[in-house]
Amino acid sequence: MKSKITTFVNGLITYDYILFGAAFGLFILFVVLGIILRRKTILATFLIILSFSILFLVPTLGYVKMHEYLFKNTTVLTSQKKLNFTNAIVVKGTIKNDSKFHFKSCTISASALRVSKNKFKNYIYTFKPLAKMSIVEEDIGVGEIREFKLFIEPFTYSKDYNVSVGSKCR
Repeated sequence: MKSKITTFVNGLITYDYILFGAAFGLFILFVVLGIILRRKTILATFLIILSFSILFLVPTLGYVKMHEYLFKNTTVLTSQKKLNFTNAIVVKGTIKNDSKFHFKSCTISASALRVSKNKFKNYIYTFKPLAKMSIVEEDIGVGEIREFKLFIEPFTYSKDYNVSVGSKCR
């Protein structure tokens, strides 16, 4: 858990610090207003509830939406093939930089997932893939399309499966 938090903090950009600082500033402002207006109970209660909502919702939703906008990309699975003589799957695809910014690095991940006739089981299977592999692509320019090839190994599952790809860019 400590390593995940450290990785998250090390991956923050300037816009994230501005967002978190603004949310904390608004939190303090509304708490102080709620204390000043404590004689008006309904208004003070509303301001306190609003301040805590801002403290928890703005950084979370703002971080997600801001990173969707700043680091927008499209990852497409071109082909997948299970190898006969090796316990592996070859995954080929493309990644396109759809944002207005240059990507320093993109972590591209491919996961092999079980398949069921039940759609709820399929949703649950996404949380625990059979196998997962990742690669890092460096320096992807604006509008650039780059091909990638990825091996998911060891892969010994013999029943029906799906492969999904995704990417997270910085």
